Amino acid sequence: MRHTTEGINLVKTRCEEPDGNCGLQTALVETLALSEKTTAMVHSYSHLWVGNAGAWSRRAAVDQIDRLSRLLDIAFAIPGTRIRFGVEAFLRAVPGIGDVAASALSCWVLYEAWRLGVPRPLLARMIINVLVEGIAGAVPVAGDLFDIAWRANRRNVRLLREHFEREGLL
Repeated sequence: MRHTTEGINLVKTRCEEPDGNCGLQTALVETLALSEKTTAMVHSYSHLWVGNAGAWSRRAAVDQIDRLSRLLDIAFAIPGTRIRFGVEAFLRAVPGIGDVAASALSCWVLYEAWRLGVPRPLLARMIINVLVEGIAGAVPVAGDLFDIAWRANRRNVRLLREHFEREGLL
């Protein structure tokens, strides 16, 4: 929808959500006329993290979760090998508190998936991945090696992408 008021354009862009709800897609530009002189006020609203996210913001959210999971699970490589590990491996090397901190970071991925509105069975599967990693990771040395191989966060991002692509939402 486009309106013109004394040379100032007012543009509202709307997108159609799959469930029939409309939300703001990019930005809303509001123009207010005060007295005889025109005064423009511009408000830009970013709707990257809304509960009913459109495909464009859903993709941005999944990309952000993907970057976090890369940092947690595969940020570093052992030179001359194909072995990759992330920040979680360093955290889990510290007994007790490191395991709790690493699991808390993995829970952030779960929280973001919940905010995106994934179905409960998918969220349950993602929680199981994090629980398996957390419980196995509590075992000294062997748990650290398991964490490097299991990569719960990468698994969860793959599940998220597969779900949204299968539903045509990404």
